[in-house]
Amino acid sequence: MDPKDIINQAKRTLAIEHNAIQAAADRLGDEFLKACDMLLEMKGRAVLCGIGKSGAVGRKLAATFASTGTPAFFMHPAEAIHGDLGMVVDDDVVIMLSNSGETDELSRILPAIKRRGVPIIAICGDEASTLGDEAAAVINSAVEEEACPLGLTPTASTATMMALGDALAMALMYARGFSAEQFASSHPGGTLGRRLLSHVSDAMHAGDESPTVRPDDSVLHCILTMSKASVRGVVSVVDLEGQLLGVFTDGDLRRLMQEQQGRDEVIDLPVAEVMTKNPITVTPDTLATEALHIMETKQVDNLPVADTDGTAVGVVDIQDLMRLRII
Repeated sequence: MDPKDIINQAKRTLAIEHNAIQAAADRLGDEFLKACDMLLEMKGRAVLCGIGKSGAVGRKLAATFASTGTPAFFMHPAEAIHGDLGMVVDDDVVIMLSNSGETDELSRILPAIKRRGVPIIAICGDEASTLGDEAAAVINSAVEEEACPLGLTPTASTATMMALGDALAMALMYARGFSAEQFASSHPGGTLGRRLLSHVSDAMHAGDESPTVRPDDSVLHCILTMSKASVRGVVSVVDLEGQLLGVFTDGDLRRLMQEQQGRDEVIDLPVAEVMTKNPITVTPDTLATEALHIMETKQVDNLPVADTDGTAVGVVDIQDLMRLRII
């Protein structure tokens, strides 16, 4: 087969699905808003329910809802008629997915759900179907054609159903003012969660692990202090009240030795004369990703950590941030 024909078929699929989703977007209106209101007022959970390809979409949407502020789970309709319907409680909202709106397994549990008084949202391709008639809100997922060359495999219909479910989840997320911190609390094990939950305080060296010197201490004293510290290559210069005055690093030492041509008296200089004054600092609450970005931008390996009133509380090293696995 000509490779161009294969690419053209792929492009045809994407074009059909794109057009179907755009048509669904153009239809959004009062029914979508009604569905949003139902879920915003819901005191229980959103119960996603579908079978076959629609069931696969439902499983994905349940995960999307749950991770973005709308408690949700997936219920298989075939299992529901054999006891799993007991998972649905009065405060829930059931979201049923069906292209035809006449799926047997869904039709068989509709009466039981209706008797319980649990509201139903339908995402289906036929508003006049059995499911459409029984639902309190119907989000129309109808498509003119499937992308399948045989016109049989659910493609445009499932893509549209998925997109509408995502649109509903994102609309709810926006309406609730769902924050990045709330998102991270649902994703503590992944990179996204670590980026949003990890702060400088999780990696910094503090207390005895954070080397400090006084402004009148000698460069030699700074070198010896650096060599004994758990974090190497930097000391914070603080006054008697613990206020951060500057930092002295091994990079500063190398530059100083080059400028002074390695003269012995360099090591006797007070550090106040050669330190980096008013250094860039971070607070313990600074996101680890932000601190890492500062280090990469400024091309430094560590940053002093100070609280909001300028008191030195520690130092954070780039290697410690890397160990947080935030990239």
